[in-house]
Amino acid sequence: MLFHSSLRRELARSFGATLLVLLVIVVTMLLIRTLGQADQGRVNPQEILLVLTYTVVGRLPIVLTIALFIAVASTLTRMHRESEMVIWHCSGQGLAALLKPVFRFAWPVLAVIALMVLLIWPWANQQAEQLRDRFAQRGELERVQAGQFIESADGRRVFFIEQDPQQPTLARNIFVSSTEADGSRTVLSAGSGRIEWVDSQQWLHIHQGQRLLFDQPDQPGQVQVSEFASYRVLIDAPALPMGVAQGLKSRPTWTLVAEPTPANQGELAWRLGLALAAVNFVLMALALAASNPRANKSGNVLLLLFGFIFYYNLMTMGQRWIGTGEISALAFVLALHGGTGLACALWLAKRHWGWELNAARLWRRGAPA
Repeated sequence: MLFHSSLRRELARSFGATLLVLLVIVVTMLLIRTLGQADQGRVNPQEILLVLTYTVVGRLPIVLTIALFIAVASTLTRMHRESEMVIWHCSGQGLAALLKPVFRFAWPVLAVIALMVLLIWPWANQQAEQLRDRFAQRGELERVQAGQFIESADGRRVFFIEQDPQQPTLARNIFVSSTEADGSRTVLSAGSGRIEWVDSQQWLHIHQGQRLLFDQPDQPGQVQVSEFASYRVLIDAPALPMGVAQGLKSRPTWTLVAEPTPANQGELAWRLGLALAAVNFVLMALALAASNPRANKSGNVLLLLFGFIFYYNLMTMGQRWIGTGEISALAFVLALHGGTGLACALWLAKRHWGWELNAARLWRRGAPA
């Protein structure tokens, strides 16, 4: 049908434009966050682009869901505003007849969302975590770049060390500022030193240096200065093996199914819920899309977006409730996603049958006696 093809073309144009804008926004935000992590010493500066790529790939299911929802809602709202829906109704078709062209356009996107959230999402998160873990396995001094101040991963120390590329264990022009657990601050400076490994621990052995101690709890505002011939500073304790502290977001879906712990069930419910929510958002946009000629053109779209945010927050809260054992995963999925889908279907049926009753009433009034 000509109307179906024109509707799908408009949905495709709106979806493409929305997806492009959202990708630009998401990439910009994630780039700023990744640069901040690199500045804090949590990400290798040489791997920023790789970490950013994996992070963006992991966020694509959510971006695709939002883009699809906005495309359907904005297209149907425009059709209501410009009276194209009146022509559709006058041709003998109700709102339910739009299900076929809308889902014919949306089903490939829905399939990609389900595939990505179940398979690509954990893989991308796992790759990003492995990059961070691999960089964290390196010693603090190995992350120090010559001639630059760098902060440790825990944010408690600042280093400035010049190392000889020919002899990486030797250091000179050493500056170390550290904050202790009691709030005092220590500044070490020396002309030379050596990096040593003792029982899988990394130490910085400083020669002929000076130690300044600030802000001691028992002596506030005073500074203690001492000189030493030899001093050792613990830089790194043994790190955990890679993959030991694997997060929920990076666990494969089949692992979540095979190990039904409350935390795994919460993550699995969130992943399945995102795929189901994409279908519900299409129904929601179809059932609630309307336009008041006297109202703001974007008012209805903003209302639908607030509904999307509320729905997404309920999914996040539900994941926490399932993880703490307050509710079962099956009950939550049926209550939230099944209830939302049923409510949207009932609202769509109400509008569809309400239009047909109004059309029949007008037909009886216009019929000859």
